[in-house]
Amino acid sequence: MPSPTGHFTQTKQNASLNELLLLQRETFDYFLDEVNPANGLIRDKTAADWPASIAATGLALACYPVAVERGFMPRQAAVARTLATLRFFWTSPQGPEPDATGYRGFYYHFLDMETGRRAWQCELSTIDSALLLAGALTAAAYFDAEVADEQEIRSLADALYRRADWQWAQNQGATVTHGWTPENGFIKYRWEGYDEALLLYVLALGSPTFPLPESNYAAWTSTYRWESCYGYEYLYAGPLFTHQLSHVWIDFRGIQDAFMRGKGIDYFENSRRATYLHQCYAVMNPRKFEGYGECCWGITASEGPGPATLKLNGIQREFYDYIGRGVPYGPDDGTLAPWAVVASLPFAPEIVLEAIHFCIHQAKLKEFNRYGFKAAFNPTHPGEPGNPYGWWVSPWHFGINQGPTVLMIENHLSDQVWRLMRGCQYIVAGLRRAGFKGGWLGQDPPS
Repeated sequence: MPSPTGHFTQTKQNASLNELLLLQRETFDYFLDEVNPANGLIRDKTAADWPASIAATGLALACYPVAVERGFMPRQAAVARTLATLRFFWTSPQGPEPDATGYRGFYYHFLDMETGRRAWQCELSTIDSALLLAGALTAAAYFDAEVADEQEIRSLADALYRRADWQWAQNQGATVTHGWTPENGFIKYRWEGYDEALLLYVLALGSPTFPLPESNYAAWTSTYRWESCYGYEYLYAGPLFTHQLSHVWIDFRGIQDAFMRGKGIDYFENSRRATYLHQCYAVMNPRKFEGYGECCWGITASEGPGPATLKLNGIQREFYDYIGRGVPYGPDDGTLAPWAVVASLPFAPEIVLEAIHFCIHQAKLKEFNRYGFKAAFNPTHPGEPGNPYGWWVSPWHFGINQGPTVLMIENHLSDQVWRLMRGCQYIVAGLRRAGFKGGWLGQDPPS
């Protein structure tokens, strides 16, 4: 006969699983609703007349296989949506014109939801294009049936990936640029320092058409910062999402590049340490914001209640709008992002599950929402008078937040996306060219 303690533990585990599955389903609904079905473009943000985001669209492509397996949408509906998306990107205008959709195999960060043309004079984004291509490759790995529609998915995804000219995106430098505009040419910033570009470099190294030289990856890792903070030694990146986004697709457990071999850990362990560090920072709460604690943390790039300066409880507080908040050096204005906590679920479920439970039941951050958790909240800022929470909560949902929530819940529960991408020849080739060995990747390429 099971002990009362054992029964309670099992009941708690079942409740946690049910909460996760419901959160996953509600979060995925964003991709069912905030879409143009004709071209597959996903709205960046739930504000009126807002454009599409190619990153959100790439995340949606990766989410459709999860939705099929979880019964959120029929396989044929997912095939139709995926095909509409890939056909649009393959046939949309590519060229140097300022109103094109993309150029050199890359795409503009924001696109008009209806026309699919460049919006807001934004940049041709290398990282957002990488997220789009990663989503396409996920679809190609999942839709493997020998039927015409699924064969076309695989063919289009392959063609889109092969078209990206990573060598051009270097602009003759040792690392990859952030992007390009037809008005001003290449952006002066490059992908340097540890961040979400890990996925970008793996995709770029694995290209069969325009691969980066292996020296490009070494140049990137030479800009890393290894730090010690709150008792954790880790590869520094401030916002929590930078420790998560590449891991949405790539299973870094047990595989190491030269940098991580030298440190005796892998990138997965590094993200686990970063997750604990973020919780520790919230417990320490050096800036004395309201709400921070063991179950209330998660600082990342997010929407915020600013720009504003308010005097609260005798303290002058500065609040920001959308900004890359980070730990431990800031910026930090008391804004927390529940989705960024969920996206750390595979790294540290023992602390993340408790934080999710807190966000649902104590902070009640799923109430009054259509798509799971809202993007961010700030218990220090009072918000608008009469708001139902008593503090500031973002009025929006963002596709770039919804995708990692769905996908990292799934990687925690089933490894689905990781398993699919372990079988992607381009991911494997990129990892090997970056010097990764060990674990599921093995020591040497097969003969």
